[in-house]
Amino acid sequence: MDAIRYIVDTLLWLLTLAFVLRLLFQMVRADFRDPLADAIVRVTNWLILPLRRVLPPIRTIDTATLVAVLAAAGVRSAAMLALNGFGFGDALSFLRLTAVSLIDMVLRIYLFAMLLYWVLSVLAPGGYALGTRLLGQLCEPILKPVRRLIPPIGKVDFSMLWVSIAIGALLILLR
Repeated sequence: MDAIRYIVDTLLWLLTLAFVLRLLFQMVRADFRDPLADAIVRVTNWLILPLRRVLPPIRTIDTATLVAVLAAAGVRSAAMLALNGFGFGDALSFLRLTAVSLIDMVLRIYLFAMLLYWVLSVLAPGGYALGTRLLGQLCEPILKPVRRLIPPIGKVDFSMLWVSIAIGALLILLR
């Protein structure tokens, strides 16, 4: 039973991850011509395109993608509760579990993205590596305000360190 629980959780986590990444890329206006972003679009189109016919965007928010993220997270929460034998419980607990898991996922995405962005900037500064530009488009909107508060010391930029520490603290508080 543990193996089935693991497989179901992993597959639903990956599905939710794909929808969350698509939403984040849309929010930061990432270049969807990037091969990684294009792969995310192709993986998620099966649900997003039909939802777009029913749910028009509200200003800059793609409601179809937002609904897909919430649906995938809800399905994952429901499946894990069912596989653990808890049932759904009350609606408020279910919504709280789903919201906490989504917030946790977004924070972990940004923590991992910051780490990758830092490693790529150290190993290949100014060079090209697959996804580097996409990581920059995802991370820079968070790093710029921090750089205004804590400017680089010499040529060393500590903004990624401070953002990573803040994300780690938020993850601890989320538990």
